[in-house]
Amino acid sequence: MNKPNFHPLTSYKKYSEQETIKRSKNFYEDIKRRRTVREFSDKPVPKEAIVNCILAAGTAPSGANLQPWHFVVVADPKIKKQIRIAAEEEEREFYAKRAPKEWLDALAPLGTDEQKPFLENAPYLIVIFSKSFDLLPDGRKVKQYYSLESVGIATGMLIAAVHNAGLVSLTHTPSPMNFLNKILDRPNNERPFLILVVGYPADGVKVPDIKKKALEEIVTYK
Repeated sequence: MNKPNFHPLTSYKKYSEQETIKRSKNFYEDIKRRRTVREFSDKPVPKEAIVNCILAAGTAPSGANLQPWHFVVVADPKIKKQIRIAAEEEEREFYAKRAPKEWLDALAPLGTDEQKPFLENAPYLIVIFSKSFDLLPDGRKVKQYYSLESVGIATGMLIAAVHNAGLVSLTHTPSPMNFLNKILDRPNNERPFLILVVGYPADGVKVPDIKKKALEEIVTYK
């Protein structure tokens, strides 16, 4: 095994206690404005903004730094239509047969159904894949450790980056999602993790009146 190569941490910025508190509060105040939307404008989004958001996601920590993610950026209307057709087919099965009543009851206040026009209307779909193993140029397999955890962290950072750029997003997870491998020509070592729909909100868009849990419900101090 090769000896790890370490170098000094030069990117870290130290802030005063007051500045640390201020920055943490400013971030919270900004990120709490983030809302999931289901109606998107067809206004074009600069590709460079999407690239920068994915670069930000790619800085996420991962098990052994193996970075077990792959992002497919879809802007082609024909491919978006294929994804919508396949996703709605799965969703019809889900709502009509597979979903337990408890889950349908939980979804009811959000007004969701099997119709997913946002998959065509939004300028971009970012399809996120999780790798179970990687392939070296010589054909050898490299197992990925903590793949789902790592990809989940990267996806959260991507959602935050999209919000920071002044865009909106929607997480979409039709089940199963293996149709995405075929449509997007991805290898079998990659598993679809999530479709992130990205763009600008449609004019006059409305969002559900929901509340987040209070701090005391989500944290314990020891």
